[in-house]
Amino acid sequence: MQDDLKGLPQQAAQKHPESARFFKKLKARPPKNLDATMQELHTEEFQRTDCLQCGNCCRTTGPLFTDHDIVRISRHLKMKPSEFTTTYLKRDEEGDMVLQQVPCAFLGVDNYCAIYDVRPKACREFPHTDRRKFQQIHQLTLKNVAICPAAYRIVETLKAQYPKYW
Repeated sequence: MQDDLKGLPQQAAQKHPESARFFKKLKARPPKNLDATMQELHTEEFQRTDCLQCGNCCRTTGPLFTDHDIVRISRHLKMKPSEFTTTYLKRDEEGDMVLQQVPCAFLGVDNYCAIYDVRPKACREFPHTDRRKFQQIHQLTLKNVAICPAAYRIVETLKAQYPKYW
């Protein structure tokens, strides 16, 4: 897995123009079965991929925290939401609540998450490759393929299944 991570940003950057063209065409005319295809690709890939062997998403990026996330996590940690926010979060340029720093404070050395059962929605859904109307999140996907080896493989497989889109 570590070998996958070493070259991933460069591979993603090299494929970025091709992937951007692909997603532009996919967004303009999505195939009728795209959601089902994405669900299948996502399921197949995550049967092979053990996120605990990677943890790159938690080491290199931070999720957005919704108000519901903050309440749920602070309750779990037996903190007031304001205390949780002050301790762990900051408001970014877009006004979203994000981690003060990465890697995530809840990531253990074994890649286990200390708040896994109550983790933010953005973490539960990452890398968002099984999301409905997948074609609408192409910008996010282009970022995620440089972070997540599974997302990279899913997108490359998708491109192979729809060659007319690029």
